[in-house]
Amino acid sequence: MTGPAGTGTRGPLVVGLGSPDRGDDAVGRAVARSVALLLPGVVVVDHEDPTSLLDLWDGHDPVVVVDAVRSGSPAGTLHRVETGAGGAPVSPGAWARTGHGGTHAVGLSEMVELGRALGRLPARLVVVGIEAECFDHGVPLTPRVAEAVPEAAARVCLEVGTALQEGAGDVPR
Repeated sequence: MTGPAGTGTRGPLVVGLGSPDRGDDAVGRAVARSVALLLPGVVVVDHEDPTSLLDLWDGHDPVVVVDAVRSGSPAGTLHRVETGAGGAPVSPGAWARTGHGGTHAVGLSEMVELGRALGRLPARLVVVGIEAECFDHGVPLTPRVAEAVPEAAARVCLEVGTALQEGAGDVPR
């Protein structure tokens, strides 16, 4: 570690969470691929397992995580939650109904709070959630969720751009 989490020594990071073969659970990865095309110079990764987030976001600021959620809103609805090292704790139920149930004993909200407890949470962490409809194995994104990908990618770009304008992080050259 080059310094405390949130020092921004490595610039912004965008993480698309999700399983590529579980229907709408793959939406975070789809958004990350779009963002990678729109924000050259920003580190963008797609990742299946939230348990490695502490290592992924180490030294990055800001960090934007994109994931599928289920809150009862219509499929394709975008949600935004902001926290970070100095932010309010995230309730265990914040993302409890994401696509990361079942084999994932530890989800995104648990990793956020573990990072906070260990002093490894970025200064600014934004989660962009896309309301999911189907998590079946071997199926593609549902139409309403697929239609939300461009808007979610634009929202992520706005989050990173706003943080850069505020001086929260630098794009590595």
